[in-house]
Amino acid sequence: MIKSPNHYRCAEFLLSVNKWSQLPHDEAIEVAFAGRSNAGKSSAINTITDIKTLCRTSKTPGRTQMINYFSIDPNRHLVDLPGYGYAKVPLKIKQHWQNLLERYLIDRSSLRGVMMIMDVRRPLTEYDCLMLQWCQKANMSAHILLTKSDKFKRGAAQNVLLKVQKTLKTDYPGTTVQLFSALKKTGVEEARDKLNEWFELNEPEQTE
Repeated sequence: MIKSPNHYRCAEFLLSVNKWSQLPHDEAIEVAFAGRSNAGKSSAINTITDIKTLCRTSKTPGRTQMINYFSIDPNRHLVDLPGYGYAKVPLKIKQHWQNLLERYLIDRSSLRGVMMIMDVRRPLTEYDCLMLQWCQKANMSAHILLTKSDKFKRGAAQNVLLKVQKTLKTDYPGTTVQLFSALKKTGVEEARDKLNEWFELNEPEQTE
């Protein structure tokens, strides 16, 4: 199997924002990463880009409290959304982020897709489902990475995948899902292929 080129190794930090008015011009293609604070979102981004220090990882869930932009090129941005559902922050701040994230998912015209990060041991939490509902409301494409799949044996991980697929087919049609492990590099190519699709980076077919 010939691996497709990694377009994301050149990713660079662009800016951090916490207000709608601070977002960049709504022009470049954006793909957002969203997930519960302890689901392994930073590790997933670092593994997909193959840049170990792009996103800071922490043993303290909820460290990401800003919307962080990373530039792939002038026309393409990765967007790391604040982790949700776990961070011990005041209710007023939680409400601010909930309102901002909902508006971002529904009103951001340059957003092409959302990469949802879920711990394979705890998929489809209340907050995960809320995010998926917002994506459905916005007619936004979503793809789920079931992270930390190395915590299960292959058969057990596949069983979780099948259960999630069944729920998605019923409740969130069109949403796709895969197994992923930052530690074992499981599912990295599949995740990059989805990003390539959203960023319009699919390789043309080779002709002789």
